[in-house]
Amino acid sequence: MGRGEQGVLLVRPYTNDICAHWRFVDEETSIKSSHKIYEMFCEYKQRKDFIGMDMARKFLEMGFTRARRYANHSSGRKYAKDRSILPIESDCLTSEKSRSAKVFKEVRDKAAYDSEYVTMRKEWRSKE
Repeated sequence: MGRGEQGVLLVRPYTNDICAHWRFVDEETSIKSSHKIYEMFCEYKQRKDFIGMDMARKFLEMGFTRARRYANHSSGRKYAKDRSILPIESDCLTSEKSRSAKVFKEVRDKAAYDSEYVTMRKEWRSKE
């Protein structure tokens, strides 16, 4: 299991199953997407499937970070060709993508701080 979002696109069949619902184009879409992914997180939890739970959490994390990236830089590019950081959008805290990021972060936090998930994660880490 990778750290943060690491490995999120490598673990099949979870990647295919969860990715089919992963969208952050606007706030309304992000609400539907994050709730569906959280529902999947709960289904994995019910089956005691830590890998599935962690993959769902990673997609929620990725929804937050990707939406945040587009809120900060509408092109999706943080760096210019000369490797300097491009200016942040003036509406980066109020834009549609910013609201999308907030939705994903709230749901990601709900998953990441779930007591059963935290326990299972500690157990997994102890075996690494």
